Amino acid sequence: MTADHPPNRPESEGRERVVLDVLQLGARGDGLAEIDGRRIFVPFGLPGDRVLAELEGDRARILDVLTASALRVSPACPNFQTCGGCSLQHLATPDYLEFKRSLVVRALASAGLHPEVEAPRSAGPGTRRRAAFAAARQDGAVRFGFHGRKSWRIEAITGCTVITPGLAAFLPVLEALARVCAPRKGGLTLTVIETLTGYDVALTGLGRDLPADERAALVARAGDPRIARLSVEGEIILERAPPAIKVGGVFLTPPPGGFLQATSASEGEMISLVLEALSGARHVADLFAGSGTFSLPLAAAGTRVHAIESQADALKALTAAARSAAGLKPVTTERRDLFTRPLTASDLAAYDGVVMDPPRAGAEAQARRLAEGGPGRIVSVSCDAQTFARDLAILTAGGYRIDRVVPIDQFTYSHHIEIVACLSRRSPGRSRKGRP
Repeated sequence: MTADHPPNRPESEGRERVVLDVLQLGARGDGLAEIDGRRIFVPFGLPGDRVLAELEGDRARILDVLTASALRVSPACPNFQTCGGCSLQHLATPDYLEFKRSLVVRALASAGLHPEVEAPRSAGPGTRRRAAFAAARQDGAVRFGFHGRKSWRIEAITGCTVITPGLAAFLPVLEALARVCAPRKGGLTLTVIETLTGYDVALTGLGRDLPADERAALVARAGDPRIARLSVEGEIILERAPPAIKVGGVFLTPPPGGFLQATSASEGEMISLVLEALSGARHVADLFAGSGTFSLPLAAAGTRVHAIESQADALKALTAAARSAAGLKPVTTERRDLFTRPLTASDLAAYDGVVMDPPRAGAEAQARRLAEGGPGRIVSVSCDAQTFARDLAILTAGGYRIDRVVPIDQFTYSHHIEIVACLSRRSPGRSRKGRP
């Protein structure tokens, strides 16, 4: 069986060729093998594979699959291995989902934690409503698509199994925009969100001083009625209709290029878990609140919310959504950097619940304050298993019990995983100052 590998890549001369037995999958989805006591990373290798490979340091490039793993399946996407997005399309679905669960189990175990981890809730292929595409002038032409694997080279998209069908059909419009404005030097990023009112397109990499004639050319090229809004470096240059998404029954217009969960199905799963865990709470602090993914559904469910976020445009969007909706409990907002100014125990005394959804760096400083004197219930949402585990170790050392851990697989076919943990104090109303 011949392995798939990127086309037009010449065989390297002088590099050692070896036969490797792939033993397991590493945390980033690469196969792991050993040779002479050294660990070797084998991209696109699966446990049970025997491969002929070319070594470069501690990495191997598969030349042939001599014996295929029983876990190996044919990838559905023609871009697989050339595109830098997916790394696990060749892994059978049950084993793929168990790998995702194992990422969380291993991260928690490394922090000394061994709670039950539920089976991942998977969005599945064809569900990503938000994606970032790249464009640049390469090889004398404007190239549009995704970055290649571990490369700045842009690979054209001939069919993507991850994004929604609507977004896939919209790609020619994005490519036409890229051809108008791709910079002479550097790259262009086109972040697009499929919304209820059309596509929200945010361009970055052009600089804030885009000449008027280039802006006019962009607006002219953006004549497709499916474009709801077009922005350049955060500045709106065209808006046919405010891009709208529905969060917990509330309509929200995110800021240009703003953060949004990658799939609506996964967002719904996370919201359901948060609402269930904080059911009956009277006043909740939503930390790292963004534009209100959790604030708005909580308020719609009858809970007062104080939303804290460092980005002013996200808070503005949240406030506008809350004001335009009927029947919500009050939602107050605060612009605050929780990395440098976490809520203190006295601040936290006002709340009977907390939800926090930090970026990949996690919320170590805030977790320490919560451990010193947080409310009875916490929901921790994370997109990084290692910092998630670190923060939970801090909370458990401070008197919290992990009641539930649920992986959310919204980054289909990648090694990334979203996680939701529900925690409660072992002794309600009492705080233990603990350090892991």
